[in-house]
Amino acid sequence: MIFVTVGTQLPFDRLVRAVDKWASKAAKFDVFAQTGESKYAPSTISSSNYLGVNEFDRKVGSAELLISHAGMGSIITAMEMSKPIVIMPREAKFGEHRNDHQLATVNKFRKLSNVFVAESEGHLAEAIDAALSANDITVASELTSRQALISSISSFIGSNEMPARLSA
Repeated sequence: MIFVTVGTQLPFDRLVRAVDKWASKAAKFDVFAQTGESKYAPSTISSSNYLGVNEFDRKVGSAELLISHAGMGSIITAMEMSKPIVIMPREAKFGEHRNDHQLATVNKFRKLSNVFVAESEGHLAEAIDAALSANDITVASELTSRQALISSISSFIGSNEMPARLSA
């Protein structure tokens, strides 16, 4: 099963629509999406606006792949549960977020072997296919322990890779 999550704060119709389109051509995969307050109603994939914590954890636990916005909570969950993840950044120009901090997030995490980045909805199918065909779907060794994960995130937060308008 492939589990899609857009988080709980804002809708992310571009992601849900792109996964729905991909799934219509890849019918062999069971896909479930937590869509938030999406205006887009998927026609191919199963979905729910919100899931309780236990149901969310069950979905993540049974998924062979996660697809998500580039939110730290989703990325950390994937790492903690040793799941490969495809991330696509929300963009302020589409009204998906208040700023473009998720662009910095994808640039930092794209280096990990278990994280696959879709720059936009046009790149999502390629990122999903790469994640599903990857031979190495183990969490990058530098992040296998909780302390290493915390250290990596602290380093990222302290880096100068934030967009200029965020660091002001």
